[in-house]
Amino acid sequence: MTTYLGIDVGTTAVKTIVIDEDQTLLASASVPHPILSPVPGAREQEPDAWLAAVEQSLAEIRQAAPDAYAGIAAIGLSGQMHSLVTLGADHRPLRNAILWNDGRGAPECAELTAAVPDIAEITGVIAMPGLSAGKVLWLKNHEPEVFARIAAVMLAKDYVRLWLTGEVVTDMSDAAGTQMFDERERRWSERVVAAVGLRMDQLPRLVEGTEVSGRLGAPIAERLGLKAGIPVAGGGADGGTGAAGIGCVEPGSGFLSLGTAGVYVAAQDRYAPKPETLIHDFAHCIPGRWYQMGALLNGASCLAWALKAFGESDTAAALAAVERDYRAPSPVIFLPYLTGERTPHNDPEAQGAFFGLEQGTSRTQMVQAVLEGVAYSLRDAQDCLDAAGAVVERPGFLGGGSKSRLWARIIATVLGRPLVRFRGADLGPALGAARMAIIAATGASVTAVCTAPEEEETIMPDAALVDAYAEKQAVFRALYKAERGVREARASTRAA
Repeated sequence: MTTYLGIDVGTTAVKTIVIDEDQTLLASASVPHPILSPVPGAREQEPDAWLAAVEQSLAEIRQAAPDAYAGIAAIGLSGQMHSLVTLGADHRPLRNAILWNDGRGAPECAELTAAVPDIAEITGVIAMPGLSAGKVLWLKNHEPEVFARIAAVMLAKDYVRLWLTGEVVTDMSDAAGTQMFDERERRWSERVVAAVGLRMDQLPRLVEGTEVSGRLGAPIAERLGLKAGIPVAGGGADGGTGAAGIGCVEPGSGFLSLGTAGVYVAAQDRYAPKPETLIHDFAHCIPGRWYQMGALLNGASCLAWALKAFGESDTAAALAAVERDYRAPSPVIFLPYLTGERTPHNDPEAQGAFFGLEQGTSRTQMVQAVLEGVAYSLRDAQDCLDAAGAVVERPGFLGGGSKSRLWARIIATVLGRPLVRFRGADLGPALGAARMAIIAATGASVTAVCTAPEEEETIMPDAALVDAYAEKQAVFRALYKAERGVREARASTRAA
């Protein structure tokens, strides 16, 4: 039996899968790891926690499917984007990784933009705190003793690669999310790298996602019970591997993924940045491809937050209660900006809010408002993509949030477009990573491997509610402007 391993280092968990040559799922495991918030606005993780989660997940797969595990012939990697790992000369972490939803680098982004005024044209998006470059500059300004000791910087999945192969390597799509990458030329940007105070030799070697990045070392192979020397593919950032997993590689194809955060992705065959739309234009993990992406910092995590705040431990019961009463948009509107927002605001200080509460407001109406608030954010992202010329008529729908058919109906209606659910779409970026492994190991073509899964269901917009949701969308946008105005007024009062 010949099989392939996909490892996805997510924000809340590591997910691993094993597939065969026909891409049939043979085994999977998911192991959580914590997010740390040592100070307000900070989001960090211990890199070694990722390694422990990978090792535990592989042990679970090995026990559950020993033959499939023994047949692993190549490994592909995927991971959360932008999360900055800093290594010393011994290739050990100098501090916790700074995650994509860490908002501390806003002043540094202004500093970076002043130093490189055309940074958006080079890197595909305006300078944002969530991307890696601002985090590097934040370290330089706030933790100079750490910055001075940096021998290498990398991304989450690449720390796992280092553990497996000893190689300091990243792929084009994860490099793209650092904001130190020349998207058009698919190489590091010397100007941006210099602007954040790094040297070129501190950056990982670049490979395409489908190329061999290194081979499994003998000591770690023995420890994991795998064959030494098997290839490890370049892999990709979770946006790119998620796209590869559902066959999103040609222009016109796209998807939205509703996990901890949310992304709305459209594949492109050329680099065509539209930074004024707040859309990210990044290199794909597929050679010769790029993708435009609306990036939302707040996705299904909003529902988890709300249910915890309401003291509700049964998600299915809470959603069932909403579905029983669902006839129209909730009278309550929810701003989902619990960790700031990127598309379309680039506002790390944005805050969440409920608006329209009355004596008779029920918890069920508030839960429905949370589902709708995330949907309104996705509509904002869709409008930005449309303005950038990246129209996706039938987006795929994946991620943990896609398991709720109610939420899918609400989102389809708010977007005004059908959503396509695929069989096996819950495999997400891990499947894309395994597909990169297949291509790297066998030389198979992208078109042969990265096909769209079988369609399970098309969820159509509810025509009777499209106009009602459009009216609420306008209120949603006005509410954000009001919330921002309140913050600015508060800051002015404090300054006075």
